[in-house]
Amino acid sequence: MFLEPLLIAELATLGLCTGFLAGLLGIGGGMIMVPFVSIILTNRSVAPELTIKMAIATSMATIVFTSISSVRAHHKRGAVRWDLVKKLAPGIVLGGMLASMGVFSLLKGSSLAIFFALFVGFSATQMFLDKKPPPSREVPGTVGLLGAGSVIGFFSGLVGAGGGFISVPFMTWVNVSIHNAVATSAALGFPIALANTTGYILSGLSLGNLPPYSMGYIWLPGLLVIASCSVLTAPLGAKAAHKLPVKRLKRIFASILYLLAAYMLFKGLTTS
Repeated sequence: MFLEPLLIAELATLGLCTGFLAGLLGIGGGMIMVPFVSIILTNRSVAPELTIKMAIATSMATIVFTSISSVRAHHKRGAVRWDLVKKLAPGIVLGGMLASMGVFSLLKGSSLAIFFALFVGFSATQMFLDKKPPPSREVPGTVGLLGAGSVIGFFSGLVGAGGGFISVPFMTWVNVSIHNAVATSAALGFPIALANTTGYILSGLSLGNLPPYSMGYIWLPGLLVIASCSVLTAPLGAKAAHKLPVKRLKRIFASILYLLAAYMLFKGLTTS
């Protein structure tokens, strides 16, 4: 199981779609990739307990590349709040390493899938309802952002996402505009992905039942094709993000997350 034509087509299509959505929604693409990569691995006879974990880890690894492409497009438009990136990133690295090197390897794949579904469903509801924060609410100070970054990094590590499903709602909650929040979330995807990918590799090195061409929990064929394609369409998504009205952007974000949450809940409940 390396790169037969059908597999290339499946992964390339997934990469092109998730790259666009990463740029559009600032979610790094991981929230979209995890369900589909788990299906691809299941269809290729990977052990059920490993499919979810490898899908999460591989999806996160692609964000290392997708985030660079996406954030460059957002940065050119002056939309990235680099002041927030600098203060959130240290906590993100700490939280991500704790999740990927510790908790992730201890939890069952089915438990991770159920957690993925419930947490994403909650985040989607918050975004879909479009609750307006009080006008007086402000971005917290350095300590508060360090704590928020730790939470973002930790939960991202458990579900294999770039953190946009937490960071975008968090930033809009403290009155950062949705377009700035999406762009800043794209920039945060890189430290999130780098910290968690390192942890997934180290925590999975001792496993003996991984499929061929794996590095820890990372499935290299998936990483290679998805990352190569996603970097092509991420700038297109970023460009589209600045043309859509705020309310529609939030509804798109939430609707996609609801679909993914439903699938992963089913996956978690039916995986032994």
